[in-house]
Amino acid sequence: MAPEDPHILVVDDHRDIRESLAQFLRKNGRRATAVESAEAARKAIKENRIDAVVLDIMMPGEDGLSLCRHIRETLRIPVILVSARAEDLDRIVGLELGADDYVVKPFNPRELLARIDAVLRRTYALPPNVEPPSGGALRFDRWTLKLAERELVDEDGAAHELSTGEYRLLLTFLQRPKVVLARDQLLDLAFDGAKDVFDRAVDTQVSRLRRKIETDVRSPRLIKTVWGGGYVFTAPVEKA
Repeated sequence: MAPEDPHILVVDDHRDIRESLAQFLRKNGRRATAVESAEAARKAIKENRIDAVVLDIMMPGEDGLSLCRHIRETLRIPVILVSARAEDLDRIVGLELGADDYVVKPFNPRELLARIDAVLRRTYALPPNVEPPSGGALRFDRWTLKLAERELVDEDGAAHELSTGEYRLLLTFLQRPKVVLARDQLLDLAFDGAKDVFDRAVDTQVSRLRRKIETDVRSPRLIKTVWGGGYVFTAPVEKA
């Protein structure tokens, strides 16, 4: 569940922009901290519980894209990038780095607040990880997924190739067995909320993964469709 009084970190080297936005957020029931640099943002994140970051891309020193990458690699805090540049390349790079949204200056603060709330709802609706993906292996049915090698091995020891999308989708399911995952949750969990990945692309990845791990793809046992809900991974999962 999203926090009732979320703490928003505003990072922008323009004092008027960051202070006016922080003041607007406070007037609308949010806590807000405004800082002028990536260095100050790292310090604020370390010293406070931050629920979302509004991050300007163009800043002296470490830029917003670099800070976004750091946040995405180390923390589960949603990031909304802000830029005066409307080029598609900036937006695409930002989303590829894991940003949750992208807003072009000048922006309407009320619209930005709505985007912040939407990102928070989506983030806190996601089920938590039940198994960190850093190493080891996970066993299910007649399969073992080796995490460091990103390798799927059958009961006879034969390795089966997985695409990046198939691996990430399978890992998402194995981390949350018996949990119904909607398509938009799978987008966030398996594809970092990529805006160029659509619901039907999730269905396509599920179909491809089923062809590799199911005994009968016409009657899947492991990845079941929940009509109106998404998908659920039904097999028990254990550390190998």
